[in-house]
Amino acid sequence: MTLLAHDRYVDEIAHQVGQLRAVVTSGADLSATVPTCPDWRLEQLVRHMGGALRWVDLLVRTRGRENIPTEQVPEYDGPEPGCAPAVLDAWLAESGRLVVEALREAGPDAEVWAWAGVATSGFWARRMAHEITVHRADATLAAGLPYDVAPDIAADALDEWLELVEWVQRNAPHEAAKELRGPARSIHLHATDTAPDLNAEWLVELAEDGVHWRRGHEKATVALRGPLTSVLLAFYRRLPLDSLELEVLGERELLEFWLEKTTFG
Repeated sequence: MTLLAHDRYVDEIAHQVGQLRAVVTSGADLSATVPTCPDWRLEQLVRHMGGALRWVDLLVRTRGRENIPTEQVPEYDGPEPGCAPAVLDAWLAESGRLVVEALREAGPDAEVWAWAGVATSGFWARRMAHEITVHRADATLAAGLPYDVAPDIAADALDEWLELVEWVQRNAPHEAAKELRGPARSIHLHATDTAPDLNAEWLVELAEDGVHWRRGHEKATVALRGPLTSVLLAFYRRLPLDSLELEVLGERELLEFWLEKTTFG
């Protein structure tokens, strides 16, 4: 699968940090529950994201060859709970600046510990671009604000999620992921609002030997159709399947089964 350029991922991290900061300073209730992550308040979500950015910054900046405990990450937890939005915003801005600088300096090929895939700084540029893209959706839903994402990033986020599902199923002791094995069944994802050259369609096959997937238009057991951003959010369990902008054709139960068993992200 062709990845986006390293600088494209890093640019997107910077952009998404700016977009998340806009939520923080929008006047939104930072104590509001995040509907798609109900164990978190909006402030907790922002702190989680900022802390993750600082953790990756330290990992990449030091070329860490093993996992770094979060207790060792400077200012991982951020300012005092319940602080003014401007204070939280400043901490988030600094978190973004640090990781962007570290990733740009490292380039895509520096050897750095990673929990999946190829252990390089490039893994983290891609992972954090999509991590913050999806968590910003959580934040905008909590704040009642509009959400959009660039088509190339949305499509690559779906690619990466499918790659991670494959990796977890084959390498991690995750019982739910193992249950995706079985008689041949398939899921088709079809973005209805993108240019043909993006090829924003996917076939996901669930087989006895595990999950396989590829880009393209093919018949499947069940199909999920809709605007690319909506398909992305639904596949990440951020948007209900019965949303007006989505259409499910075929055996809906299979799609629901997939979403239930891929809750490790």
